[in-house]
This record gives sequence, C-alpha cells and structure tokens, in this order.
Amino acid sequence: VQLQASGGGLVQAGGSLRLSCAASGSIFTINPMGWYRQAPGKQRELVAVITSDGSTNYATSVKGRATISRVDNKIDLQMSGLRPEDTAVYYCYLDQGFRGTIWGLGTQVTVSS
Repeated sequence: VQLQASGGGLVQAGGSLRLSCAASGSIFTINPMGWYRQAPGKQRELVAVITSDGSTNYATSVKGRATISRVDNKIDLQMSGLRPEDTAVYYCYLDQGFRGTIWGLGTQVTVSS
C-alpha cells in the first residue's frame, strides 16, 4: 500500500490550498484516512480524518477553515483562511486498524504573513 500526496506549497496568509492524497495497493475502502501535520519543534497533530461513510473530525485549530472529502481511496483537504501557524509538513495517513498505519511522504505547507 502506498500513499501519494500532493498540493503543498507557499501561500500567503488568508489564502487557500488543497492537499490531495491517493492510496494505491490492496486496501479496504472502509479504512479511515486523513492528515496530520508537524510544525518545527512541535509534536505531530491530527488535522482532519474521514471515514468511508463520510464522518469527519477536525482539529479545533482548523475547524471552519478546513474541509476533508473522500472519493473511494482518494482524499482532499481544502483549507482556507490560512495562517502562519498552519505552516507545517502535512502527512497523509491510512488507518488499517490492526494492520497498522500507512503514512505518505510529507508535503510542506508554508504560510507567509
């Protein structure tokens, strides 16, 4: 199983961006998928997660500014009203339950003030 993420980059404060992540390989569509992020000197934190039935959960810090969506095994994270504190490496993940978690390579998001 592999995760391919895309969409990071440099954005001005107040701007928007979309992160995408596609899973390939032998996976179950019932597995939750989502995004974590890690800023320099900080612990990795959950940004958003979506299950196969469309249930979502967001970090308090991005609620109202982020929307995660899913089609089969591809997820998108749309973020708006970006802030410098959103600067981090964003990691896509796939929760396989007892099989463990698959992580994608991180994609850098930098928000300039």
